[in-house]
Amino acid sequence: MANVNLAVVYYSSTGSNYELAKWAEEGAKELGAEVKVLKVPELAPQEAIDSNPAWKEHVEATKDVPEATSDDIEWADAIIFSTPTRFGNVASQMKQFLDLQGGLWANGKTINKVVSAMSSAQNPHGGQEATILSLYTSMMHWGAIIAAPGYADPVQFSAGGNPYGVSVTVDGDGNMVEDVAGAVKFQAKRTVEVAQKVKNNQ
Repeated sequence: MANVNLAVVYYSSTGSNYELAKWAEEGAKELGAEVKVLKVPELAPQEAIDSNPAWKEHVEATKDVPEATSDDIEWADAIIFSTPTRFGNVASQMKQFLDLQGGLWANGKTINKVVSAMSSAQNPHGGQEATILSLYTSMMHWGAIIAAPGYADPVQFSAGGNPYGVSVTVDGDGNMVEDVAGAVKFQAKRTVEVAQKVKNNQ
């Protein structure tokens, strides 16, 4: 069986979703997947970034992480998206990246990609689920196959019990409130397993 190519595409201003992306990479690699961790391009002006020390520090710390491109989406059998919530929707940086994939979509290159999503917010009910569901709406337009974690593993409950995809609360000091590393790794493995079945026509 051929290995699954997984793109973990994230946006992170201060590091939480980057951490989720790295855990997803770990989980997927345990199943032998080829993994690329990719950030979407930043849209915020440098003055805004410079005005927030945590944001500036994260941008500098991840300057060597490659930016996601349409070629990466075409390469991938599976994609895990990770984004903070912005008023119950994906961050504008992630939205622009999705919007720029119209060429791939028009040529049928997004059909049957296996996708899953994760999110974060400052409050336990700050819009994480709505963000994931809004991203999945775009994936339905893509003709992608959504691999939500559901409750296929008990680790979901210890991470907060979100069946749509891992979501985490990040406090004012930038610390994750829930312990979600295990749930992220499970979600990544489930995404890879579904993609493996699709890729091998099982």
